Amino acid sequence: MKNMKWIISLILFLIFSCTSSRITSSWKAENVTAKKYNKILVLGLIRDADRSIQEKMEQHIVGDLTDLGYNSLSALKVYGPRAFEQLNEETALDKIKNSGVDAVITIVMLDKTKERKYIPGNIWYSPYGYYYNRFWGYYGTMYHRIYEPGYYITDTRYFWESNLYDMSDHQSLVFSAQTESFDPTSSDALADEYGHLLINEMLKNNVIKKMNELPGKAF
Repeated sequence: MKNMKWIISLILFLIFSCTSSRITSSWKAENVTAKKYNKILVLGLIRDADRSIQEKMEQHIVGDLTDLGYNSLSALKVYGPRAFEQLNEETALDKIKNSGVDAVITIVMLDKTKERKYIPGNIWYSPYGYYYNRFWGYYGTMYHRIYEPGYYITDTRYFWESNLYDMSDHQSLVFSAQTESFDPTSSDALADEYGHLLINEMLKNNVIKKMNELPGKAF
């Protein structure tokens, strides 16, 4: 019984500690096909309290774009956390275009929620006949189920939106994707998974394409 309880606890730990992200919806502008952008700016719009997530998000997506053969850069690394805050539209756009950027990918944290859940101390349920037919089997099973203390866990859920803008064509919105992430283990794991999901969705919708082939690298 002790071994079984340990196995169940391990399974629960693996389930609740793994990052799980999924694309909930995506959109592509009509008559858009993949083009070779000269330089793509990856720009996160994320609260200051989650600055590490912004840094990792931009870093991973820049890395994924680089692996595809694109020249890309992180807005946080190049311009700082609030580079365009005090600028008007014309000045900000000039600042972007003067650096050779002709496309922007935005990453916006739409919402972040926390939910506290109670996990019973013993959740092992044996078949009816296994423990009901003998007193001690029944007593032992029910004792642990009733008296063993449970514990609380806190799940964190993120809601994201990412857009691709063609800056050489009147700042046109080319592609948009909404994503949900559940209880990431770390900002690095979250960013890695999110980056791959987003890049795969863009490849699938033919808004970007592989500009070079790197052996052993898959998206």
